[in-house]
Amino acid sequence: MGLRDAARSMGWLPLTALALSILGLADSGYQVYTHFTGTGLLGCSTRVDACVLDQSSVYAWIFGVPVAVYGAVFFAFMIAICSPWAWRSRLGLVRQARTAAVVIGMIFVLYLIYREVISLGHICPYCTSVHVITFLLFTLVVYDAAGPSPSRAAQVREAPAKEAPAREAS
Repeated sequence: MGLRDAARSMGWLPLTALALSILGLADSGYQVYTHFTGTGLLGCSTRVDACVLDQSSVYAWIFGVPVAVYGAVFFAFMIAICSPWAWRSRLGLVRQARTAAVVIGMIFVLYLIYREVISLGHICPYCTSVHVITFLLFTLVVYDAAGPSPSRAAQVREAPAKEAPAREAS
């Protein structure tokens, strides 16, 4: 099965989740790159810009690691867990891991929004785009998790139809 056939057979929800994960990795990966190279984010070049202030704040590091690295790792994991193979997996653990990861990611995003708005008093557009992507991903994955499990849905589809008992002539 080719990539195009895999995408067509996945359905809109898994395909959208995968696309959001890729977008999130691109955004957070770019932030990691600019963080370590000191090149500055595109369109955020002045020292008083919200992006620069966020990336250079005390809240831009957790346990000695830049926050953008956590985002890149999160989205790399989400790409793997939202791949066509992972969505087709009948292992309940895959679905649980996807749901747990996105819930943890959303909690982290809420913490970061708090730090941006309350602690720093400004909002970085690049950070906000990662937050929006995470929220959309969270919505899709939780929506999927609320439905029947893939293995249960497959059992229902594959179950043979029971024949109605024959009526006796009276």
